[in-house]
Amino acid sequence: MAGFLANAASYPIRPERVDVIETHAARIFLAGEDAFKVKKHVHLPYLDFTTLAQRQAALARELEINRAAAPDIYLGLERIARTHDGKLAFGGDGETVEIVLHMRRFAQSDLLSHVADQGRIDQAMAKAMADVVFAAHEAATVATSGDGIARYDQIISDVAEACARSGDPVIGAQRAEFEALARAHLDRVRTLLAERARAGFRRRCHGDLHLGNLVLWKGRPTPFDALEFDEALATIDILYDLAFLLMDLEHRGLRARANNVLNRYLWRADEQNLEGLAALPLFLAVRAGVRTMVDLHRIAGADRALPDVLDDARRYLAQATQYLAPAQPCLVAVGGLSGSGKSTLAAAIAPRIGLGPGAIHLRSDLERKRLHGVGETDRLPDEAYTQTVTEQVYAFLNEKAARVLATGYSVVVDAVHASPQERAAIACVAETARVPFVGLWLDAPGQILKSRVTARTGDASDATADVVARQLHYELGDITWHRLDAGGVFEALCRKAAALIPLLSAPQAQEPSTT
Repeated sequence: MAGFLANAASYPIRPERVDVIETHAARIFLAGEDAFKVKKHVHLPYLDFTTLAQRQAALARELEINRAAAPDIYLGLERIARTHDGKLAFGGDGETVEIVLHMRRFAQSDLLSHVADQGRIDQAMAKAMADVVFAAHEAATVATSGDGIARYDQIISDVAEACARSGDPVIGAQRAEFEALARAHLDRVRTLLAERARAGFRRRCHGDLHLGNLVLWKGRPTPFDALEFDEALATIDILYDLAFLLMDLEHRGLRARANNVLNRYLWRADEQNLEGLAALPLFLAVRAGVRTMVDLHRIAGADRALPDVLDDARRYLAQATQYLAPAQPCLVAVGGLSGSGKSTLAAAIAPRIGLGPGAIHLRSDLERKRLHGVGETDRLPDEAYTQTVTEQVYAFLNEKAARVLATGYSVVVDAVHASPQERAAIACVAETARVPFVGLWLDAPGQILKSRVTARTGDASDATADVVARQLHYELGDITWHRLDAGGVFEALCRKAAALIPLLSAPQAQEPSTT
């Protein structure tokens, strides 16, 4: 069968050549603009493809679950039959010998794993990834029974056992810490996980949502190759599904992008996911732990040393353990008139604060849009900016900040905070939660503020130069927060903020914003 599919003459389209990609359980034959996937005749601990019926069922399920997200990629199933003269051919009336999944081929360079390694994942792409995952979770089938908690117990045991068998002193030394922290965290969130399952957050998800299973298709991040061989493995908490993507981004040194994805997802998703953040460190750690185990199994099955894979396994286990390490949450408020750069600074410092992949960034412009049920860049009427509505927005921001802090995650609140009462209210949130508070006030000349808001496009803020002109006449009262010059170079502003906030490391400069 492999020889038939590797032969360009076997295809009606007559490609110039056929390339082959091997995985542990499948072969993909790349022929011209098409790809044909066949399951291997294998029996592994977690799957059995030893009969044609099993392979056909698996491919049919793969087609079904992937077509929703990638209809242009997943085209259908095709038969390979044996003709009357004993030859193999696509279709025909002869005996079916194999079933193949017909797909549209894409360039390997369009895999988001490659895009990430090339440094081409920006904030816009991170938002697009979050939107795609959110849409998939919204459409996913809700599990009607079970809570899946026992599986986390089992995975922790499996990872610990694989580490113990590895024979590597570095991994062996960290195994006990990982296992102890993971079990302690699981015990703390068992009730939460059961509640989330009952509330409908346990669904039939992608199940294998790392960057290598996302492709830029027609310029849009598109998930493919969802886990099809085990419904139990893919029926999980939606935040556990998201956690694989976040962990993978961070493993590649893209913590800021992981933070972008998380914050965008939370803004789009059901607000009950805020409480679910308490389980996110466990989800991230388990995902990294599984990757450790996969690397160790690969090493154990190899006939030669794999030092790069061992180094990767060590990094994954260290990453898993770090996710579970206690971190003091804090609340940072960024204030200033429109155009002072609040959102840019908040987005830059959020990834560096607290638990991975960083603080939750709450932005008044986005919460106002959410409150009115409109899209991020949809312009709101003047009635949405009355004092009464603004008070509602700030109360909503403060309430969300308190809920996030209760999960152990840090918060960065980004709003004008023009009045002493607004500034006192957000500081009170930190005091009530008994966490450190840092207030940052951004100053910039009026002309710079006006030019920034005039120049911006595609942003959540509705502020204009006229709005800035009115703000310049506000009675701001006594500003006791740290006052920073935001009229100059953004990197300098980041460095000043870094000296005032309990960061993991210096904040990363991101694309300029004008809010």
